[in-house]
Amino acid sequence: MKQPIARVIPLLGMPHLDRLFDYTVPPQCDSTAQPGVRVRVRFAGRLVDALIIERRRTSDHGGSLRPLERVISPIVVCPPHMWRLVTTLARRYAGNRSDILRTALPPRHASAEKAGLFGGGKAWENLYGSLVSKEELAEAAYFDATSVLENYSYGTGFLSAVLEGKAVRASWISLPGSEPHYDAAALAAATMWNGGDSGVLILAPNHKEVERVSHHLRRWVSGAQITQLTAQESPAVRYRRFLSIVEGQARLVVGTRSAVLAPVKNLRLIVVLGEADDNLVDPRAPYINARDVAKLRSEQENTAFVTIGVHRCAEVQQWIADGSVHSITSPRNTVMDMLPIIRALGETDLQREREAYSRGARIPALAFTAIRTALDRQRPVLVQVPRRGYAPALACSSCRSPARCRYCNGPLELPHSAEAAAPRCRWCGATAGLFTCTTCGNHSVRMSVVGQDRTAEELGKAFNGVPIIASGGNHVRESIPQKAAIIVATPGAEPLVEADDALSPMGHYGAAVLLDLWILLGREDLRAQENAVRQWMRAASLVCPHSEGGVVVLTADASLTPVQQVIRWDPVAAAQAELASRTQAHFPPAASVAAIDGTQESIAQLMEYWEVPAGAELLGPVELPAGVRLPAGLDRPDAHLARRMIVRVHHSLAEELGGSLKQAQAIRATSKLAGPLRIVMDPVRIG
Repeated sequence: MKQPIARVIPLLGMPHLDRLFDYTVPPQCDSTAQPGVRVRVRFAGRLVDALIIERRRTSDHGGSLRPLERVISPIVVCPPHMWRLVTTLARRYAGNRSDILRTALPPRHASAEKAGLFGGGKAWENLYGSLVSKEELAEAAYFDATSVLENYSYGTGFLSAVLEGKAVRASWISLPGSEPHYDAAALAAATMWNGGDSGVLILAPNHKEVERVSHHLRRWVSGAQITQLTAQESPAVRYRRFLSIVEGQARLVVGTRSAVLAPVKNLRLIVVLGEADDNLVDPRAPYINARDVAKLRSEQENTAFVTIGVHRCAEVQQWIADGSVHSITSPRNTVMDMLPIIRALGETDLQREREAYSRGARIPALAFTAIRTALDRQRPVLVQVPRRGYAPALACSSCRSPARCRYCNGPLELPHSAEAAAPRCRWCGATAGLFTCTTCGNHSVRMSVVGQDRTAEELGKAFNGVPIIASGGNHVRESIPQKAAIIVATPGAEPLVEADDALSPMGHYGAAVLLDLWILLGREDLRAQENAVRQWMRAASLVCPHSEGGVVVLTADASLTPVQQVIRWDPVAAAQAELASRTQAHFPPAASVAAIDGTQESIAQLMEYWEVPAGAELLGPVELPAGVRLPAGLDRPDAHLARRMIVRVHHSLAEELGGSLKQAQAIRATSKLAGPLRIVMDPVRIG
């Protein structure tokens, strides 16, 4: 045996055990115990799962070594490039490599291994069938991708670079009225059929968008050639698909955030949809962002990378400012041709709206006119409402103080129609009974926030005989027919309009009305304005062009900066302005931020072992922001003990900051200090 020593990493998730340990390889396991396979080892007196990382001739350990217990499976599930990426991520996000590996590697399923590859082990190209030649498929995919990208400056050049195998990276801002999922599918299909023996990875925020991409991909490839990786599959199905990727059969992968680490062979292109969506951030330690991982992976594996959407976030704009990513946009005249008429409320409209509110109405006359005009043309109308439910927030009708629960001090809501339901607590579910305001003693309430159900009720009374369709929460509509109807949807749940013909990727709404914009803008969140503009632009992009009568009404003051950004429809300028304001305030992405959550004692313990990087700025500790989940080990009765400390460094020092915090956690763990502590790099919510 030339290399009798196996270096393994136990999958234990403990900071001080995030290192390699040496074991001897029994002779009967010599051929199967290869780097990247799963094994069982005896560790601290118990059997645990581990991964072999490398084989060696000698060991640095001076004592005797234990042998491997057994090889769980001879399949290499963690190739070298995945291990390099996991190691980099663990340092960047101050996490454990075993935590990242458990996210990337689905649990083994013996029956899935026994079932083998799909289609009897056929190669990816042969999974399509024989009805259409590969040459015709390649030509059709290339033609359709070119037809899409020729509307953008440098678009066809980007396609050519991808097909040539160049590591180009870009941010592609889709035209209003276009379908980004179709654009991603066309680019991926052209790469698969014309890029040689290559692989493509497409990431989407949720299962609904994964299905949407897969639907468009079926124009050029068969369902058997599309490998989906989401949380919807059973463990056996997910593991079998993962094995298909490992063996090189599955080369076109569409998945959610965890698919970013899928070991696609000969990876040539990574596509990210919904780059600013919170669903791309893993809610489990070490809280990695799939968008950032995708870019890092493209750099390590020398592959092409592109984000696609109608809006651009500040983080991607920072990449463009650094020169690591290029911008793909359309000429201004092309954008204006595709844009609907976008209107907001001027001084006269605002005065009319105030008068209407005094009479109990909620939707301004400008919006009513747009809705009626679109319905008369037999077009569907989109009404976007920021909140679900009937009346998700109530206030005292006399002094306007927020209505709170008498038991847990949670916010009160009306779950159903005001005539049929009593206020109840959103936190504990208790019925309020006779409400008494703690400020003025009044017993009546008013709706301070109107939800989706109440909006649908109001529109049903105003437009008698018109179908009212709700989409949001647990009842999200995928699509609607191209006919007169009013769709009341929450942000992100807007159904697509079915196309008039099979060649068009989607149809369009005749009008869109965006209500209660103050709710999104009033959130105490660093990304509130950026998220608001992104959601409004995404809704407006579903409306037909102005040449076909498309109208979008924003029920807010037209002089507000985010409203003006939508009216002017300049996502590049909006991203530049957002990045400039973040840079001035020294917040992400101009700075890299670590949020250290715990108690006063646990944070002080970490500080004792932490070597603070030069130039780091410490803020706090302060109380944990409202709405942020408590760190593990801290229960709700002790929530008042939770604290957060913010550490800021220049974005170029992000890996140094994460590495130093990772080392401090490991030293703290060896001291057997078990107080609640959580470290999140560049959190979604800072405070």
